[in-house]
Amino acid sequence: MFSRQSWQARIRQALQRSRAVALIGPRQIGKTTLARQFVDTTSANYFDLEDPLSLARLAEPMTALKDLRGLVVIDEVQRAPQIFPILRVLVDRPGLPARFMLLGSASPALIRGSSESLAGRVEVIEISGFSLTETGYPALEKLWLRGGFPLSFLAGSDGDSRIWRRQFLQTFAERDLPQLGFNIPAPAVQRFMAMVAHYHGQIWSGADPARSLGISESTVRRYLDMLASAYLVRQLQPWFENLGKRQVRSPKVYVRDSGMLHELLGIADMRALLEQPKCGASWEGFIIEEILRRTEPDEAFFWATHQGAELDLLLFKDGRRIGIEIKRMDAPRLTPSMKIALADLKLDRLFVVYPGDRRYALAENVEVVPARELATPLE
Repeated sequence: MFSRQSWQARIRQALQRSRAVALIGPRQIGKTTLARQFVDTTSANYFDLEDPLSLARLAEPMTALKDLRGLVVIDEVQRAPQIFPILRVLVDRPGLPARFMLLGSASPALIRGSSESLAGRVEVIEISGFSLTETGYPALEKLWLRGGFPLSFLAGSDGDSRIWRRQFLQTFAERDLPQLGFNIPAPAVQRFMAMVAHYHGQIWSGADPARSLGISESTVRRYLDMLASAYLVRQLQPWFENLGKRQVRSPKVYVRDSGMLHELLGIADMRALLEQPKCGASWEGFIIEEILRRTEPDEAFFWATHQGAELDLLLFKDGRRIGIEIKRMDAPRLTPSMKIALADLKLDRLFVVYPGDRRYALAENVEVVPARELATPLE
């Protein structure tokens, strides 16, 4: 198992400056493993809300929590949204006798009451799966194929990894969503997730999924937001400004974990992935997630016009505009679309990420960057 030292350091710094820290992200991504580095899970300061004993201990939350000192961890906190008003009282006490680490598998906005009760009091850290920084570049193909969920990546074989991912998706549809308040039949959720996988890397349109499922487009929109709130799907929003051109205003959708995407598409191994028509889109989504983790931009968008110009990723970072194009080819060249993006969006830099080994310039402020360099932030 990887030590995940960078995550540990980030959490330690957050605990030093904040009254409460929330580790959020999908189930089985490693949040509990990280929490164990900071508190003994057998102590009175640890609560796992999937454990009936912990639930019983928190039957009277104020009584259970008010006398605890040091760091208190509450795992799967989305299962008990009623404790957030009590946590607000506890983190506001003079002298701060206890700090709280909250682990959740849903976005704060989805956990009823959390956004209002702990606003300004909690620092949120989104935990993601293994990245190239952690696995090393030699494991790129394995990471791309299996995805970053620890138990999927570390499985003994590609077959074992697929079985784990299949069971994860089934459990998500049958158990996790109902616990978050979504009473949707599991077969409908599974069909919808398969549809989203086929839209991976494309402009989203709810008309076809709505027609296939026999539901309204507004319901399809709610389903997509639900998957995004559970950290399984990324809705990359479009950037548009007054350029005198018709610009795309619908989001692109990506299955955030490449391994989950491949399971939904029925891809069994690397050979099948390379022969799959969605190979290029899969690579694009994989690289986008790697870039977003490393650069931590202030904002991220894609950009496209109805005339055909587009940019895979537009990052706003420290007042700069950085463009990213992702190509799965041996030797990317400067394209008319790149020239239009540079001029219309007034990019400070444009990077073209590809799977080769050599870094080279295409034009002023335009560089081709090997994927191996994603182990460090782009500069």
